Amino acid sequence: MKTTTQVCVIGGGVVGCSVLYHLTKLGWSDVMLLERSELTSGSTWHAAGGFHTLNGDTNMAALQGYTIRLYRELEDLTGMSCGLHHVGGVTLADTPERLDMLKAERAKHRYMGLETEILGPAEIAKAAPITNLDGILGALYDPLDGHLDPSGTTHAYAKAARMGGAEIVLHTKVLETTPRPDGTWDVVTDKGTIHAEHVVNAAGLWAREVGAMVGLQLPLHPMEHQYIVTDDIPEIYERDAEHPHVMDPAGESYLRQEGRGLCIGFYEQSCRPWAVTGTPWAFGHELLPDDFDKIEDSIAFAYRRFPVLETAGVKSVIHGPFTFAPDGNPLVGPVPGLRNYWSACGVMAGFSQGGGVGLTLAQWMVEGEPERDVFAMDVARFGRFTTPGYTLPKVIENYQTRFSVSYPNEELPAARPWRTTPMYDVFDGMGAVWGQQYGLEVPNYFAQGDEPRYETPSFRRSNAWAATAREVAAVRQAVGINEVQNFGKYVVRGAAARAWLDRIMAGRIPAPGRISLTPMLAPSGRIMGDFTVTCLSEQEFRLTASYGAQDFHMRWFDQHLDGDVSVENVSDRITGFQIAGPRARDLLAKVTEADVSAEAFRFLDAKRVIIGLSEALVQRVSYTGDLGYEIYVDAMEQRGLWQTLWDAGQDVGLRPFGMRAMMSLRLDKFFGAWMREFSPDYTPGETGLDRFIAWKKNTDFIGRAAAEAERARGAERQLCAFVVDALDADVVAYEPIWLEGEVVGFCTSGGYSHHAQTSVALGFIPRDRVAEGLAVEIEILGDMRPARLVTTPLFDPDGSRMRG
Repeated sequence: MKTTTQVCVIGGGVVGCSVLYHLTKLGWSDVMLLERSELTSGSTWHAAGGFHTLNGDTNMAALQGYTIRLYRELEDLTGMSCGLHHVGGVTLADTPERLDMLKAERAKHRYMGLETEILGPAEIAKAAPITNLDGILGALYDPLDGHLDPSGTTHAYAKAARMGGAEIVLHTKVLETTPRPDGTWDVVTDKGTIHAEHVVNAAGLWAREVGAMVGLQLPLHPMEHQYIVTDDIPEIYERDAEHPHVMDPAGESYLRQEGRGLCIGFYEQSCRPWAVTGTPWAFGHELLPDDFDKIEDSIAFAYRRFPVLETAGVKSVIHGPFTFAPDGNPLVGPVPGLRNYWSACGVMAGFSQGGGVGLTLAQWMVEGEPERDVFAMDVARFGRFTTPGYTLPKVIENYQTRFSVSYPNEELPAARPWRTTPMYDVFDGMGAVWGQQYGLEVPNYFAQGDEPRYETPSFRRSNAWAATAREVAAVRQAVGINEVQNFGKYVVRGAAARAWLDRIMAGRIPAPGRISLTPMLAPSGRIMGDFTVTCLSEQEFRLTASYGAQDFHMRWFDQHLDGDVSVENVSDRITGFQIAGPRARDLLAKVTEADVSAEAFRFLDAKRVIIGLSEALVQRVSYTGDLGYEIYVDAMEQRGLWQTLWDAGQDVGLRPFGMRAMMSLRLDKFFGAWMREFSPDYTPGETGLDRFIAWKKNTDFIGRAAAEAERARGAERQLCAFVVDALDADVVAYEPIWLEGEVVGFCTSGGYSHHAQTSVALGFIPRDRVAEGLAVEIEILGDMRPARLVTTPLFDPDGSRMRG
């Protein structure tokens, strides 16, 4: 065993071996993997081995497609068999809501180039004849679905890695991982110490224990999972072709052919977490005791759906643990707060996602960033709030809803409410209907009178429609108020603060007392954030961005810190309210002696102002596109600030509004949102953020060369707004845009503009097709809806109200 290496991967399951192989594929040969037992120990060896592309996140689906295509490449490279069975897969729908979900997925697949299709009952009968079609409305068919040999595939990854120069060391237990001051690591094992430049935690069932060695609390937990393999079934072994996979969400089961019989697994409601206090180090190639009691109801349902099971004997039962994150997606990437420490954990669907996880992490390590936006599996998507007490109920909830319909407006209840602002009880008493972002409770809307205190999950317009319309009208006609807690907020201090911001931000850094809007770019020119920058003094600045990207952004700041500058995350210590609408200035004037006239307090000004008992930072800017102000105080003063504003606002029509109204209001102005219009998948030239780049500033800001190259050649696609002739459903995201019978683009987000009383969509189409009034069609839940490209905002088109 060598004692120095560029990368030390801990864990010899399919994910660890994939990471190792992809590092060698991208040119790093001085890499090694440590495994405490044999390859595949833990979860890999007893996995059912199924793979599929279906995933609600398009980038995750693309990475799953990459994983599936990779297996042939591995076989060709190594001469080893992965035991591939490309049999296709059928996902059943027994309710209109479930069929809506499958139609939405099929629409996404159109622009992704995936050849899925919606089947009717007669077509299902031909594809999956063992299925009882009573109550079945349709299904989604995916020709890429299949299964493989877990052990053979893992060993193929391992052989390919060895062929690239990697070393794999078995029967070697990691005891400690100790960071050195220079950012490298000492990996202490029972066979000696290895000095590594990078450490990758791919420890699977033991990822928690390996993370704890450096004080890391990874949000993941093992769950017991059970599947059975039947004896021979004539309806299976007498077929001319292998039976496809069948996913039956209503029955919480998945089924595939196994030899001459069937393999069927369950995501049962009466599920059980495993190893709550920690995974035993001695566990490895063991199974858990059979437990038919917890899957009794699931088996009964499966017998009705697949009657051939009733007469089939059980050949074997496989009951073992798999590791889940709170949302079911992997935890991948550089761990915030730790230099050169990487996560490749929580990959419960290892044979669907393992190849994509390995590619992503290798690109991140070798090239500095992955080729696509992988926030859906970025370890930074969870903040420091994800304690074990939070993680466990969320993991149980995710397991139980694994096959449930996933609605775009759904708010899952586990581990809530937990993180709340000082306004929680006040807003709750005012009828707040709550959502959550990054663990924080956020009002979606305020129910009044007989308006519903619960928003029905739906792919179509929900029962929050009337309440949202009322709140939008309150903002546009008088003045609305909501919290600014759900912004990420950072303080940048130091003598080099301006110089550092000039380098890390592509836009103009404002003068004292002013605000600017700026994108933050990766070296590739892709968008890492869209920020509001406030200059409080030459040595102190305030940054504002998405609340849900705190660890993502802090990791980026930490990676690029230099000189006399510090960055502090104050997202939960500074809070307050925004007020917006034509009477917002009237309200502000009532609560302060300061001059807040249009001449004294201009658009994009920032001032320290006494409001009530507080010295507040007031910024004249608003995401509603209306006249508006953001008012920030210490969190301890928020209740006092509320009372001052609320009491003074009654005679100017002040009303609270929530996130549903906010997202409708921003559509009036075609304002983009983080992780919708602005993400690491997109560039400034494509999205229009290039108008905020300070091209003339004498600074080599990060991403400048790439942004200038794009500016010179022109972006190939452009973010545009469309007015849609919708019925009872609006664009959510990723719906394909059709032009002249072909898919030419896709939507990034959309919704209903209650102010303009029309459905709106934002999306990308080829730049050379952009023209005012361009007629296209947008596919919404399987329906082709006419849409028209518009360039003039639906509210305040000249900005006179917002800026005046």
